[in-house]
Amino acid sequence: MSYRYLRIERPHRQVAQVTVARPDQLNAIDRTVLDELRQLVDELERDRELLVVILTGAGERAFVAGGDVAYMAAMSLSEARRFVYEGQEVLLKLERSSKVSIAAINGYALGGGLELALACDIRLAVEEAQLGLPETSLGLLPGWGGTQRLARLLGPGLAKELIFTGRRLRATEALQLGLVNRVVPRARLLSEAHELAHSIVRNSPIAVQQAKRAINQGLQTSLDQGLVIEAEAWLVLFGTHDRQEGTRAFVEKRPPHFTGE
Repeated sequence: MSYRYLRIERPHRQVAQVTVARPDQLNAIDRTVLDELRQLVDELERDRELLVVILTGAGERAFVAGGDVAYMAAMSLSEARRFVYEGQEVLLKLERSSKVSIAAINGYALGGGLELALACDIRLAVEEAQLGLPETSLGLLPGWGGTQRLARLLGPGLAKELIFTGRRLRATEALQLGLVNRVVPRARLLSEAHELAHSIVRNSPIAVQQAKRAINQGLQTSLDQGLVIEAEAWLVLFGTHDRQEGTRAFVEKRPPHFTGE
């Protein structure tokens, strides 16, 4: 499938790199970009070989600078309703995908751009990156999961401060707060993301996918119920070929050959 604003590269059969390519608008998301993201997430989910998706932005200024404000300013209320709910749907698809997603934040990640990064599993950022949810300065609030995911990640007090003020964070502060996993030099951003992807694909795909599911579902419930989710996922894995191969390879002191089954 071809896309107007998304570039897809496949450097490894288990790794895809997706670039939001609308640099003249700082990769801002309008209706077309949102529709393409939905189609892409569905397409990648159907790819049985793929395990890791790296998401980044075109150019050096922005990862995704947010929703396209000029586009939103012209929307009717019915169009706005569709835009907010479909944005939530797309990011929920990404978050719940069986694929591991890595956000390689190469510049501004503001508003919907930060919300897109928050829906990813892991976030790397360049030293010059700026991250924030400035929607209140536009008379809005974060509508694609920002109020929910940021509060779960950083706690409600800090999330409220950042959302109420619209303050932008430098990458180093975002790292200290736990908003990003790593801060890296610009020249190393994509290579670090790919190195991380390859450290993931060396492991059992089905084990990684079950671990993601257990973490995500466990965060939505009590500790007691989360432990049940974890145990059931462990038992699912115990009956797989990959578990048998992994334990056998450990005993035989050789690298495992996982098949994802």
